[in-house]
Amino acid sequence: MDRRNFLKTGAVGVAASTLAAPAIAQDVMQWKMVTAWPKNLPGPGVAAQMLSDRITTLSGGRIEVKLFAAGELVPGRGVFDAVSEGTAELYHAVPAYWGSKSKGILLFGSQPFGLRADEQFGWMQHGGGQALYDEMYGRFGIKPFLCGNSGPQWAGWFKNEINSVEDLKGLKFRTTGIASQMAAKMGMAAEAMSGPAMFQALQTGALDAGEFIGPWTDSALGYYQVAKNYYWPGVGEPSSAEECGVNADAFAALPDDLKEVVTQACTGLYNPVWTEYTTKHAQALKTLVSEHGVNVRKLPDDVIAAMGSAAGEIMEEYRADDDELVRRITESFIAYRDLVGGYMTYADNGQMNARAGVLGY
Repeated sequence: MDRRNFLKTGAVGVAASTLAAPAIAQDVMQWKMVTAWPKNLPGPGVAAQMLSDRITTLSGGRIEVKLFAAGELVPGRGVFDAVSEGTAELYHAVPAYWGSKSKGILLFGSQPFGLRADEQFGWMQHGGGQALYDEMYGRFGIKPFLCGNSGPQWAGWFKNEINSVEDLKGLKFRTTGIASQMAAKMGMAAEAMSGPAMFQALQTGALDAGEFIGPWTDSALGYYQVAKNYYWPGVGEPSSAEECGVNADAFAALPDDLKEVVTQACTGLYNPVWTEYTTKHAQALKTLVSEHGVNVRKLPDDVIAAMGSAAGEIMEEYRADDDELVRRITESFIAYRDLVGGYMTYADNGQMNARAGVLGY
């Protein structure tokens, strides 16, 4: 997709305003979904539209969802508050954007050296994560659902090569969530901004480096034009969950069958979104290397080790947080990571290592 086309459609539109309660005509509820993304941005923008269409279809048209891209109704970083306050019924974004509400929220999206996409969903569904997720977001009048995942994110786009921990110190670096806390402990100047804004900042020199998602979305945003070194692994975000937040009052007012429609529309989209990212990331990476001259580089081992130490310090801070709910979320996440991670040594990790070592066909 031409980067300029979807940036135009995602440009700031009408100013935010408080709208009336959902209109009901002939038993049809008209819901507004606000998103943190330019319209149809490859990856999250596409996923948001899929969710909007899915709720409308699965409800048999009883809930008509109209999507508003970032800036059309509220700014991208304003969607949480819009749904909390009832300006819109739904939002599509990522938990990594809401750390100012509570640091505990950040654990539901991604954690440095944390859960993979399948593990993240497993924690929600089978490890007690959803109950904690509901409890935290309930403080803000929101019913939350995970509805997709980007899979492993990348360490980012760097103008210069990284050969040691010292090379990171003082770098102006775009990232979000707990990864930004890790970057700060590494001596980097972490900056939070939108994906399109990151391109401009790299182009002007306001940033030295930055990460957004992965090859599919990153190539559409054109980062390869302004930084040629693309680093892996993205240990700051081993996966990044996308979420749908629903106004709690609007959700509670639904009949039981429509509650289930919204629930299944969200959770049932998790795997299709994740696997689309995986497939298109792989395709896009080939193009970035073969057609755009991108240098794919691995972070040095000492840098990864230093990041691990920084992440450990952050988790100890979370474990000792003044908010007992943050402490419970942290302990639950760590317990699930250790449980499933121990099993993965024999299961997925064992299979992947075997396949890489001896490819018989």
